[in-house]
Formats: sequence, structure tokens, C-alpha cells
Amino acid sequence: MRVILVAGTTRTAEIDGISAAGATRDLLVHTPSADAEILAYGDTVRAPVTPVSPTGCPTPAVVTRTVRELLGFDVTVVDGGLARSTGAPSVTVGARPGDDIRETDPVQTAPGAFVAARKFGRALPEDRIVVGETIPGGTTTAMATLRALGEDVLESTSSSLPENPLDLKERVVGTAFESSDVDPGGAAHAPETALRSVGDPVLAVASGLAAGALESGTDVVLGGGTQMLAVAALVRHAGVPDRATLATTSYLAADVPELDEATGALELDLVVSDPGFDADAGPLSAYADGVAKEGAAMGGALRLADEAGRLDEVVEATRAVLERVTVDRPEEVTSDGTVDTARDGPRENDGDGP
Repeated sequence: MRVILVAGTTRTAEIDGISAAGATRDLLVHTPSADAEILAYGDTVRAPVTPVSPTGCPTPAVVTRTVRELLGFDVTVVDGGLARSTGAPSVTVGARPGDDIRETDPVQTAPGAFVAARKFGRALPEDRIVVGETIPGGTTTAMATLRALGEDVLESTSSSLPENPLDLKERVVGTAFESSDVDPGGAAHAPETALRSVGDPVLAVASGLAAGALESGTDVVLGGGTQMLAVAALVRHAGVPDRATLATTSYLAADVPELDEATGALELDLVVSDPGFDADAGPLSAYADGVAKEGAAMGGALRLADEAGRLDEVVEATRAVLERVTVDRPEEVTSDGTVDTARDGPRENDGDGP
């Protein structure tokens, strides 16, 4: 079993109020690189911060790492347009960071990255893979991509924020189409066009990878929420009919009541896992309050834990991982993204956050 994390960036994440995938807007760019390191090593090794939301909710990558320690599955990181280098070993398929989708031609490398990732997916020797993503701002680009494909399976994509900024997303997506040569529905059966015009590089790589793996007979689990639903739609529009599974969390499913209908329309099997992050789960209880909800293949990892009969171990095991993960305070990070070592003392969990 192999979990494949596609990590990348889009400057769409720089829009105020669009994402909670980092303690501050300036730190969002480091989240994918840090998530990759956490999955690979169990802690950050090069990234200057461990990603937390503005309210202190830990990154879903910590949960995925926890399940990896419980089950021992392999991890591959694919560079889906990283704006900051990662210390995790990674596969390169030609993706570059995405620009703000309100700009013209924001993801120029999307077509080539899609083709290269599809070839990589076909060559994988695994019988089964879980594909996940980490990209701040990705639910907004996923929403635009679905509309470019003409897919109305969802009224809106989910959000890492407790209150989904729907009005802001609608304005951003509307501006994206005004700046693009593509109208809603105009990229049906042309996934590369949708991705280049209003998408992001992670969607390009994840959908190409999933398409290639399905074509070679690999069992594909899309570990995530509405972004991975957009991946499934891109796979279908690429002409791949093989059935895949969407594995997500109970927190994401609660936020998207039409998820069951949407997965049915795309001929996906839907599985939902509840890790039990309730009021007694410390900082993890933020998930039950609607923060983060999903990401970094968390839903797929929880599905693997459930299949192995170890889902009930995840809460305590994740809390143990959190106790050893380095937590850099946002104020310790300078404007160039490095840690201010003059103030950098021991960074232990002080009980008031992850």
C-alpha cells in the first residue's frame, strides 16, 4: 500500500480570507512543503513552521503520519508546484506554482504536468494507492475547475474555515472566468484546458496520476474532500471510466450534504470515517468545530486504519505525535520565511495548542 501526497501552491491562497491552512497568510506558502516532511519524517526538517490554522488546529498531515506509524504504509511525495522546497524526497513531473486564478493563464504548466503525471501513474507497480493533496486555496480553484468542466455536482466546494467564505469564492471564481478564454462548461472533455485556465497545479498532477493508475488496473482511493472530487471529475473528462473510491472524514461529509449524490454522479464509491476528534481530543477537537476537516490524504489514511481495525487508536496516537512535533510560533518566522533563531528557544507543546 502506498499513499501519494501531491503538494503544491497557488497564489489564489494569498487572497485574504480564502484559506485557514496556515497560522497567517504569509505562512500559507510553507504548508505543503511542511506537510510533505511530516509525512516523510514525522516532523518538519527544512520547513520553518509546522502548519496550524489561525486558531491552532494542527495540519491533517499529522493525522496521516500517525496512521502511517500505526500501519507502516509507504509514502511518495509528488511535487505539484511547490513554491518552497521541501526536505522530503519527491517526484517531479514538471509542475510549477500556480498564479492567482483571477489572472490570465494562471497554470501554464498544467497540460504538461497532467501528461507526465499520467505516465507516472501508469507505471506504478502498486495494486492499490491512496492519492491526497496539500495546497492552500485549493477548494476555490477546485470550484472553478468543476464549473469549467460543466459539472454541477456541487453547489460549492468545502473550506478549511469553520464558516465557508462562499461569497468571496464566488467573486474570485467569477473574476477568474472573466479573465479567462473559457466560459463555465467550455472545457468539458478538455481537462488540461480547465486546469490551465482556472485550476491549480496540484489538481493537474493528482488527476493525471489517478487517471494513469486507473488505466493500468490499480485500485485508486482519492483521500480527501471536494478537491479530490474535482480530481475525479477531471479523470472522467479525460476519458477514464474506471471506478475509484473517495475516502473522506465525517467532518467534511457533514459540511457537504450533497456529497453522496455528487460521488454517485461521478460513479465514485464513497466511504466516510469518523476518527472521534471530540471535546476530549485536545487541539484535535477543532476538527469537530469545522476547522480544516480534511487534507493531506487524511480521509484515505483513516479509511486504511478502519480497514485494519485500528481506527479507535488514532486519537491517542495522534496526540502522542503532536507532543513530539516541532511547533514554531508564527512570530518567530521572519518576513523571508526563516526562523528567527535569536528568539528560537525550545518549542514544546505548552498545552495551549498543538
